[in-house]
Amino acid sequence: MEPTRTALVAGGAGFLGSHLCDRLLADGYRVIAVDSFITGSPKNVAHLAANENFTLVNADAAEAESIEQKFDLVLHFASPASPPLYIKYPLETLHAGSSVTEALLNVARRDGARFVVASTSEVYGDPAVHPQTEDYWGNVNPIGVRSVYDEAKRYAEAITFAYRRSFDTNTGIARLFNTYGPRMDVGDGRAIPNFIAAALAGSPIPLHGDGSQTRSLCFVDDQIDGILRLAHSTEPGPINIGNPHEQTLLDIAETVIRLAGSTSTIELLPRPSDDPERRQPDITKAQALLGWNPVVGVEEGLARTVDWFRLDAAGGSPAAVTS
Repeated sequence: MEPTRTALVAGGAGFLGSHLCDRLLADGYRVIAVDSFITGSPKNVAHLAANENFTLVNADAAEAESIEQKFDLVLHFASPASPPLYIKYPLETLHAGSSVTEALLNVARRDGARFVVASTSEVYGDPAVHPQTEDYWGNVNPIGVRSVYDEAKRYAEAITFAYRRSFDTNTGIARLFNTYGPRMDVGDGRAIPNFIAAALAGSPIPLHGDGSQTRSLCFVDDQIDGILRLAHSTEPGPINIGNPHEQTLLDIAETVIRLAGSTSTIELLPRPSDDPERRQPDITKAQALLGWNPVVGVEEGLARTVDWFRLDAAGGSPAAVTS
């Protein structure tokens, strides 16, 4: 049957974007993915190349208005998302939050489409409120080394609400917390790929700080489900989408070593500037408004992620493997 709905996924060859493409196609959408490949990779969607309902466009998502297609859904997931990469690409990160967001909002406004932007727990900075609720304004250093990402996302939220108020554009904001799972780039510098790569190689696990800082890990399948529940609602957000199960980084590192069957030790390294001390989402709004709860436990999710990285390291073709 010919799809009756069309989705634009900006950043569609990235970690989260590629999983969104998979799910949307499975749900009966025609999908056009736009990616500049600054941090995304064609290999993440190579398994979709033969799907007649999938199109990959290699372009800056700011050029999305030139695509001759009417969209029902516009999803903005185009941005570097790990500290080493957004520090490496500071101007591109700010561009993704500003010009790209505006261009995609213009597409949604033109077509009467639902628009959802991926914001982040980083808008809360190093939070002074715990757990973090959506009405907390945050504790962000606007000129710190991480500010290009934090402020890009805060601007993206601001312009999204400006379009909603000025043009009645149908918008939603998802604040995502510490997503992990298959297709993470082993070299992107985030804790999970760093830990797993080292464990599989039998190398020391690089742990920045003393390991007492906390994160709340959300498996990619749960994250995608929450995002699409928001996309198929009329809720404006912002809505936290994350797993409230809080763990120390030391506990996460030790779990990865055990699941990988590794003999790796843990190497303590200097902690980066502006690294948040604690991360835990309050998901009351997601539960009440979207009927969403994460269902994949961290132990199961990390085991599946370790297996995927092991296959990828062995030269398999893991992108097509369902998580």
